[in-house]
Amino acid sequence: MNVGSMQFKPQRRVHLRRGMYLLPSMFTAGNIGAGYFSITQTLAAIAANGDAHTHLDWAAIAILFAIPFDAIDGRIARMTNTTSEFGKELDSLADVITFGVAPSLLAFVWGFHFIPSDISAHLRQHLLQAGAFICFLFLLSGASRLARFNISHDAQPRNPGRPGRKYFVGMPIPAAAGLLAATVHFFNAYPVESWWVAIPWLVLVGLCSFLMVSTWRFWSGKEINLSRRHPFQLVVLLAIVVYVALRYSNGVLFLGALLYMFSGIWARAAYSWGRRRRKRSTAPPDPASAETDSMEHV
Repeated sequence: MNVGSMQFKPQRRVHLRRGMYLLPSMFTAGNIGAGYFSITQTLAAIAANGDAHTHLDWAAIAILFAIPFDAIDGRIARMTNTTSEFGKELDSLADVITFGVAPSLLAFVWGFHFIPSDISAHLRQHLLQAGAFICFLFLLSGASRLARFNISHDAQPRNPGRPGRKYFVGMPIPAAAGLLAATVHFFNAYPVESWWVAIPWLVLVGLCSFLMVSTWRFWSGKEINLSRRHPFQLVVLLAIVVYVALRYSNGVLFLGALLYMFSGIWARAAYSWGRRRRKRSTAPPDPASAETDSMEHV
């Protein structure tokens, strides 16, 4: 065999693509911008004299405003066939900032930082330490939820729903951040100044942290197809919903976020109840009870 006549295939070199798809990345950039604005407003509330609620309210609104950006960028990328690994990674990093760092900082400042010092110093210290830990746990759970979502392919929840429908495994981080921001906005962002109010807030932040890392199912809304035709009446209905949500944002957003959280809890509870009922109906009869029944018939 003539070695010189052998043809060697050139090694493939991996080239990084320069540039990015502009349209979906603009929405992702808007997501990051809203998170950055929320963080700056929360920090401004700490130094504000008597006007902290205004800055905290803007911080909460920025997080709520970022949720549509996060929902739209992925859909636009799929509709325009501009999905990329770069876009996925950028979207995850944006979510960590906007729906992880920003709401955890807002939750701590609004719920614990302004507790007055005239109460028991020991109690206030414990609340601040517990609040800092739970808010950090929220950030850690949100980052873990995003990491699990990125490596999971066709993940199934522990309580499967209808066949053919797609669900989120665990509460998505935008929904958890939206619940915290909607709660702050519902109370007009006036900081918590009573220790007995800080305790249920501690429980709510901890519950959101648990739901994000859980394997319970949550409605994803991925079956909604925006690329196909819809009746004109749906556009009118959507406009009415948007108007009501903007006009009565305090109550509507808080109620919607709360219902979404409890929908996942209810789905898990209903599945467990139904499974126990099926086990009882298929369980073999107890021999002792069967013998007792036969003796009674005799």
